[in-house]
Amino acid sequence: MRTLLRSLPLAALVLAGACGDTAPGSPAPSGAEATPGGSLVIASPAEPDLLIPGITMTQPGRMATDMMFDRLAEIGDDLNTIGDEGFAPRLARRWAWAADSLSIAFELDPRARWHDGRPVRSSDVTFTFGLHRNPSVASPIAAILTNIDSVTARDSMTAVIWFARRNPEQFYEAVYHAPILPRHVYGAEGAGIRTSALARQPVGSGRFRFAGWDAGSRMELVSDTGNYRGRALLDRVVWTFTPDPTAAIARLTAGEADFYEVLPPDQAERIDQMVTVRVFAYPNLQFSFMGMNLRARKGGAGPHPVFGDVRVRRALSMAVDRGAMLRNVFGAYGPKSYGPFPKGLGVADTTLELPAFDTAAANALLDEAGWPRGQDGIRRKAGRPLEFSLLVPASSRPRASYAVLLQEQFRRIGANVNIESTDFPTFMARQEARDFDAALQAYSTDPSAGGARQQFGSASARPGGSNYIMYASPAFDAHADSALTSHDRAQVRAHMRAAYRQMIDDAPAIWLYDVLTLGGLHERIRTATMRADEYWAHIADWYIPEGERLPRDRIGLGAAVAD
Repeated sequence: MRTLLRSLPLAALVLAGACGDTAPGSPAPSGAEATPGGSLVIASPAEPDLLIPGITMTQPGRMATDMMFDRLAEIGDDLNTIGDEGFAPRLARRWAWAADSLSIAFELDPRARWHDGRPVRSSDVTFTFGLHRNPSVASPIAAILTNIDSVTARDSMTAVIWFARRNPEQFYEAVYHAPILPRHVYGAEGAGIRTSALARQPVGSGRFRFAGWDAGSRMELVSDTGNYRGRALLDRVVWTFTPDPTAAIARLTAGEADFYEVLPPDQAERIDQMVTVRVFAYPNLQFSFMGMNLRARKGGAGPHPVFGDVRVRRALSMAVDRGAMLRNVFGAYGPKSYGPFPKGLGVADTTLELPAFDTAAANALLDEAGWPRGQDGIRRKAGRPLEFSLLVPASSRPRASYAVLLQEQFRRIGANVNIESTDFPTFMARQEARDFDAALQAYSTDPSAGGARQQFGSASARPGGSNYIMYASPAFDAHADSALTSHDRAQVRAHMRAAYRQMIDDAPAIWLYDVLTLGGLHERIRTATMRADEYWAHIADWYIPEGERLPRDRIGLGAAVAD
């Protein structure tokens, strides 16, 4: 099958996924070949902001905390969010619904232990939800826990989650967003939890436990060999932070890393010619767009001086030739955007129409909005040039390429754009502080329709929320909320279509492309099923056959790593 893959163009590769002895996306076999042992080294383009589940705002942070902390129950691979069908026990070994469906009692697994040896108790569950609902903590998931009225401890092994109202996603709301934290470890931190030492020294209950984090260099998790769910097949997972894509690819091809999760499409065919590395596409729920800050920068009063006018936002959107840019950056393989959602989302609606590329109409709108062209070609209003900065993470090749293309297309309609390329931590910090005019953003949404409310709802346009562009629309909120109250999937889709239509009309962003996720993986690594919301969900079941394990020198943190 490897030979067949090499005979295919990249377009077919993307559809085929991957191959090898065990292809990514297929279950890892059991038996002697899957004996525990070995290290997975990931060349990561960025490092976490912190390591507290439900509070981390970065994918590396989410990935690591998902490995170290367990939820009460885990969503199934089909990502069903209605009722509890498909959810598997984790810290809770069973649960029971109240007759009126306004509460769920979770009976904890008596075998579950924190990585420091203490048993998991219902007080840990009540603490976790109290932490995220504490306004002083400014948890990014607080806005999506609003239907949880309270969490109580019936006894030391039973936690009861009470709901304000019945809705189809109650169980999903109760378990998906909030992996459980140990009260005895984090209970004294309160509002200072983000900056405490514990934000970088986590104590969880998952199949991997924390081993060390050398800032700017590497981070390591090791298998929790006595875990109540069984030890991970891998001995350890190591991230080496490599923001430069060229350096990351070099590490992969030299055998210094086993996995690079953001392989540029223009490098895929070259990498796949190697004997030791295979290229594969893996599922995701990510989409990319140019977000426009609708409010004054840094949370100032009043609308943004450029983007506060919807006519300007619509004009900028019409000035963009999305198809040409997609081909320029991704060739024939770029997945187009259909709106404020990824195509793979269950409630996505690919029949919605985005603003058509029309520079004449864009120029007319800017004239109408009072931005006439000057002799130098730049538009001005009351002496202010039509000018803004575009924030972009240097670690993302596609977004860096899009920044240059957007700059040129906006110049043609009289708008001057200054590109600000920053390292990823600075990029994230400035988004959180709302310290930008426009930014090339990439969101990974939840499988639920509620992800749109979390990312773009009015309640998330606040400190700690992920609505960085400060979009606020009562109509969008109403439709998104209605979608979450229906058990009828057709009605859910209809409400979300209306919400998406409203946002497209309001034009707070220019929807550019769905993220194409190609990975480069060493042949010796055997993977398990990759979920679209979290490709790493089953990484504890990845393994390396015993005869293919290699000795490696550790980088920092101590002595030699030996697979």
